[in-house]
Amino acid sequence: MTKNIVWYQNNVTRIARQNLNRHRSIMIWFTGLSGAGKSTLASAVEAYLHELQYRTYMLDGDNVRHGLNSDLGFSLKDRDENLRRIGEVGKLMVDAGVITLAAFISPLEEERANVRRLFARDDFIEVYCNASLDVCETRDTKGMYKKAREGKILDFTGVSSPYEAPISPDITVNTGTKKLEDCVYDVIDELKKRGLVPLTQN
Repeated sequence: MTKNIVWYQNNVTRIARQNLNRHRSIMIWFTGLSGAGKSTLASAVEAYLHELQYRTYMLDGDNVRHGLNSDLGFSLKDRDENLRRIGEVGKLMVDAGVITLAAFISPLEEERANVRRLFARDDFIEVYCNASLDVCETRDTKGMYKKAREGKILDFTGVSSPYEAPISPDITVNTGTKKLEDCVYDVIDELKKRGLVPLTQN
């Protein structure tokens, strides 16, 4: 990092933005195997919050690789950089007062810990989308697992590259066995416990 860069303190603070939005901002990080339902669940949770007129934005692994991270591959080094960039983007969005939902495989515990460290303790919620490898393979509409087992895709998480399940996630959602609606409520219940969502809706 260059020594000639100084952080500029904006006149409009995060607290001011949150007051305008009438809700706190936070990062909700969804992790799990490919096919575990991360993006599906994150999108459904965002829709729920949008109905409450909360300001939200969802960061999805595939979408981000179309632009910001289009220069990265899928080696462990590139995946680490992919998550570092997303963590920094998410940090800016939380500072902007937005409830940010990030759906990324994020396979290694150390990588997820590095992202968590970017945020204050109460600003980060890790959601483990728990679905077995067998279930994820049955959902493989793109044929990615098949190609990985045939050696056509290298460094594929769960097949030729490891996935380390979270040791102590904030929420574990059994996306492999539960209905989507019930999974959404699991996440929303945690947000209610933290005072981020009202206990009752008008």
